[in-house]
This record gives sequence, C-alpha cells and structure tokens, in this order.
Amino acid sequence: MPKRVVITGMGVAAPNAVGLSNFNNALKQMKSGIRFFSQLQDLNFSCQIAGKPEISKELLNEYFTPLQLRGLNSSGIVYGVISGVDAWNDAGLDILETESPDWDSGIIFGTGILGVDKFREAIHLIDEGKTRRLGSTSVVQTMASGISAYLGGILGCGNQVTTNSSACTTGTEAILMGFERIQSGKAKRMLVGSCSDHGPYIWGGFDAMRILPNKYNDDPEKASRPMSESASGFVPGSGAGALVLEDLDSALERGARIYCEVLGGEVNSGGQRAEGSMTAANNEAVIRCIQNALKNSEVDPNEIDSINGHLTATTRDSVEIENWTRALNRRGEDFPYINSLKGMTGHCLSASGSIECIASVLEIYNEYIFGNLNGEDKHPDILKLIDAESIPDTKIERKINILAKASFGFGDVNAVTIFKRYIT
Repeated sequence: MPKRVVITGMGVAAPNAVGLSNFNNALKQMKSGIRFFSQLQDLNFSCQIAGKPEISKELLNEYFTPLQLRGLNSSGIVYGVISGVDAWNDAGLDILETESPDWDSGIIFGTGILGVDKFREAIHLIDEGKTRRLGSTSVVQTMASGISAYLGGILGCGNQVTTNSSACTTGTEAILMGFERIQSGKAKRMLVGSCSDHGPYIWGGFDAMRILPNKYNDDPEKASRPMSESASGFVPGSGAGALVLEDLDSALERGARIYCEVLGGEVNSGGQRAEGSMTAANNEAVIRCIQNALKNSEVDPNEIDSINGHLTATTRDSVEIENWTRALNRRGEDFPYINSLKGMTGHCLSASGSIECIASVLEIYNEYIFGNLNGEDKHPDILKLIDAESIPDTKIERKINILAKASFGFGDVNAVTIFKRYIT
C-alpha cells in the first residue's frame, strides 16, 4: 500500500519575515517585505524595488561557523540553510553527530541559479590571474546542488540528496518529488524546498524584459498587485522555504506534530505549444495539471476550499483564474477562496513555490485565509468569472479542509499540490 505523507516541520526566510512564527504573524498582518534598494537605482534599473529577507550577523552566526562564513557569498545558500535547519528542528529531529548517516532521511532542495555574486567574484579573480585566491568553497557555492550538499552535510542525511530546477515551479515540484519518494517507501522522511539568490545579477534580466513595475519606486509596498486592475508587473524577490515530509507511520511513532497531509499532485509541461511559450503557460496544460492533481489525490473539485495561486500581478492573472474555473467547473459564487502571497513578498522566483506552500500549510493548520494585499481594485475580467468575495482583502478566520497550491514557471512548466487538514 502507498504510504501516507504528512508535513512535520517547516522553516522559511521570506522578504516579509524570517522564521516560521514571524512569517505566520506577517501573513495575518498582511505585512509587506518589498523595499527600495539604492543599488538598483545606481545601476539604472527601471524597477528599483524588490523583496529580500533581512538576515542579521547575529542570525548568521547561529547557523554557520566562522570557518563556513569565510568567503561565503551565496545568498541562496544562506537562506536555504537557515530555512532547512529550522524545518529540521521544527520537526523535532536531531542533527546526527555519528559516523553513520541517517539512511532513512533525504533532501530534495531546488534552486534556479546559485552563487551569482560568487561567480562574479570568481570571474574577476580569474581574469586577473589570481585563481588561487578563489578559496576552497567557490565550487560548492556556485554548483546548483550546492544547497542540497550543504544541508546534507549539516544534517547527515544518507538517503537521496539532490537538487531540482524548474524556474518558478521549483519549490512545488520538490515537494511532489519528495512526496513520491516517501509514498513509494524509499524514504521515511525528506527535507524538501527551494531557494533563490538576491541582487541585481538575478533581477537584471527581468528588468530588461520590462515586466517589472517602474511606477512604485517611491511607494514599494503598493507595487505588487496580484489580481488588480492596476497591476503593472511582478516585483522580484528572493529567499527560501523548507518542509519536512514524513511517512505518517514514522511521524506517529515518534509523536511528531503534524501540520497537514500531502494528498498528491501533478507536474506537466505545455511544450511551448499553442499559446504556451518560454514565458507564458499553455492553458490546456494548466487545466490538465489541475485536474490530474485532483485525480491523483482522489479529490472532487467541489471539495476544494481554497486556492493559493501562482498569480504574479501581470496580465496573466485573469487567464490563470479562467483556467481554474474551467478546471474545477466552478465559477461565480461557487468558486473557492483564492489568494496570492506575492502581494506581500513579490515573486521569489525559484523560492516562490516552497515559500508559498508554507504559507498555504500555515493557513490550514491555523485555520485562516490570508488577505490579498493591494487587491482592492480587482480586475474586471476576473470579476466576470468569480465573485469578489472569493478574493479576500483581509484575513478571514476559517477552517480549511483541502487547499490547492499551484506554480506555473518559465519554460511552460506546471505543478499543483493538494494539501489536506490532518484529522487524527
């Protein structure tokens, strides 16, 4: 029989809060983490605002030794290690100090690109003929699997330890990859998640594409406006999120706290056919992904209480809503609640899926639905499809039984995960 999979630990480094409790409070208070950065202004960016977790030196010293911090110049690794170790501790798991690793525990931790600032530093040193000054950690900081390697060594995991990369879909995909490994009995627990570097060398390409807002440099917190008529592009962000997935029997045996159950999901691609492209989703693929996620999870569309969408504050928001109505065959007042975290954090790129999944799980566990920041002027094309009440402007106290979380990424790749309240 397939194993049931539950979530027993979480950790997060998001633009609007670092640490799970802080993040939960930020969601309830609808706190924005989007700020102005003078560096972007100095570099002549059109969009001079972004979302970036605030990490103090004191906090860094709690997770890294002085030796590890020497030459560390990868923000994605910093965010990933903080969120991953926090998730492990939150699950009540020990960090092994033995010679033998934990053969039952593994890691799937994704990223888009890692160590861009370290790459830049390395290029200058190499071009100047100073290769020996690169240091011994330049490779691990710039290889994509550097984050899973870092965490694997810290936690002593002996099961599969790897990295996935699927643009904005990365974090949600990592959860489903870990889910399948546990469900099949190949692991008892998997630390899953994703991270993204911050800075101009990550965000510059998007600024060049003119898909970032440039009218809110003096009012950053108003800039990210999912499902809004006045939305003018997504605000770039960064950070990391991590979740401990565990075999239900293992969780019960050790008396672990259970946040919710993962019922299943689906990943697919639109093949960049029809209306699908490198930057836009194939609508048929999105609909199929949603419907197959429900089928794989044995959930009826009418059982969905809430949706945490991809919803980036672009012209694609109304198209995404239409795809949800077609996939669920629900519209108007029959449509479930739907929200987007990106109003508070911006679009955290490869970290977005994991951070937003954590927000979704917190909603289920703490019985509320967070409001959509800056969504007061709802797009008329969306209101033709669903009632305004389905898009809450403020927090709603409400018990959620089943929630669908979606991520749709560059390259026309999709992932949908179905979470359910755990009832003993």
